[in-house]
Amino acid sequence: MAFSKGDKLEHVIQKATELGAYQIVAFPSGRCVSRPDGKSLDKKIPRWQKIALSAAEQSSRGRIPHISTCDSLEEAIKLARGSEFSALLYENENKLSFSAAIAQHPHGKSASIMTGPEGGFDPEEVALAERAGMKICTIGPRILRCETAPLCALTAIMFARGELD
Repeated sequence: MAFSKGDKLEHVIQKATELGAYQIVAFPSGRCVSRPDGKSLDKKIPRWQKIALSAAEQSSRGRIPHISTCDSLEEAIKLARGSEFSALLYENENKLSFSAAIAQHPHGKSASIMTGPEGGFDPEEVALAERAGMKICTIGPRILRCETAPLCALTAIMFARGELD
């Protein structure tokens, strides 16, 4: 998830942990309002990790996701491409739906989802991800808030893999 303002990232960390995320990575993008510096991140990352621990305990989850940051969008894309399935959610995409992309990789063991900040991704950032081999997907006709999109996508992956049975 791109850096977001306020406590939106904390909300996503809590809920994504409950939904089973293994790792949550925050990164900068062109339209990010929030741009925490190193000193600020030194304080935030331990707080975020505590939020993940608390959410894991509450949901009886044995694994606590690793919370980290990347210094650039390029670094985040490279990290995401390490998964068997990697997608960037883009509100202006009109060809490939997220559900269709998931259906192409129904049994993958790892998936990475990149979501943008409050203002979404710049078209150049989307092109960079596409050139790197990421799937560029729409999650439907609604434009979701930056804190809703990653949770929606994570739930869709869980559903596609039969984890909601």
